[in-house]
Amino acid sequence: MSAVNDTTFKSSVFLLTGIPGQEDVQNLWISLPFCLIYVISILGNSVILFIIIIDPSLHEPMYIFLSMLGATDLGLLIATIPTILGIFLFNSREISFDACFAQLFFIHSLQCIESSVLLLMAFDRFIAIHEPLRYASILTLPRIARIGLVCMLRGVAVILPLPLLLKRFRYCRANILSHSYCLHVDVMKMACSDIRVNIIYGLFTKLLTMGLDSLLIFLSYIMILKTVLSITSNVECLRALNTCVSHLCAVLIFYTPDIFLSVIYRFGKNSFPLLQSLLVYICLLLPPLLNPIVYSVKSKHLRARIIRVFIK
Repeated sequence: MSAVNDTTFKSSVFLLTGIPGQEDVQNLWISLPFCLIYVISILGNSVILFIIIIDPSLHEPMYIFLSMLGATDLGLLIATIPTILGIFLFNSREISFDACFAQLFFIHSLQCIESSVLLLMAFDRFIAIHEPLRYASILTLPRIARIGLVCMLRGVAVILPLPLLLKRFRYCRANILSHSYCLHVDVMKMACSDIRVNIIYGLFTKLLTMGLDSLLIFLSYIMILKTVLSITSNVECLRALNTCVSHLCAVLIFYTPDIFLSVIYRFGKNSFPLLQSLLVYICLLLPPLLNPIVYSVKSKHLRARIIRVFIK
């Protein structure tokens, strides 16, 4: 056994998996939808970021938070492009330990940051509806910048221990990962050491970040609904609710696949490998793809600025 352990450890690589059960399908055909998703997602988020940066009329809290969301989505795309397209275009399955730990750090920290941004956007909608006259004085640009910095630091500080804990392990089991990229729950199962600390800390990070954020978003919308129902005018009530539609769509797109994935990991960890793989792809690739589309369709002001730039 020790000889096997040493051989595996000296190789210093993990082997990534494309789509379980579809290894015989030509990678070129599988790569086409992924390439299309990446192109649309990168263009969509880049256009929204560009429009918000160059147009002073969009330097408002709602659009600044939207630019944070777009930047985070671009970061997720960049973190996953090398391995996903590497597998399907070039059949490159190997990834070094250090590269794997770096990738899982960026994926998990950016997901944590995106969850924080969605919480900030819920807070923004609550202030806009509950305190419309004080909205600009509460959400000033310096305050938004500080809050954004805190969200980024929280994501980095909470996730940084994960790759550090993984790095101290020895990996003596099969080094074939379940996905096209590195995730903490997937990598830690390859270790031949006691991983209880990783399991506990991984659960802690999930509850502290996405669990807490989703709860606070839910409470924010309860308060928003309470405020809206107190408005006597039906027209004003519907107008206030309409400003939340885009954010609600973004929240559902981000959290729903993750909830289903958590349920499968908990109750069917060794079942439905194809479904698990597809849900992880959806968790990582669907929000960057749909968020720009949702906000461009629902925000008339943003849509008008985008059309005006491209018509010129």
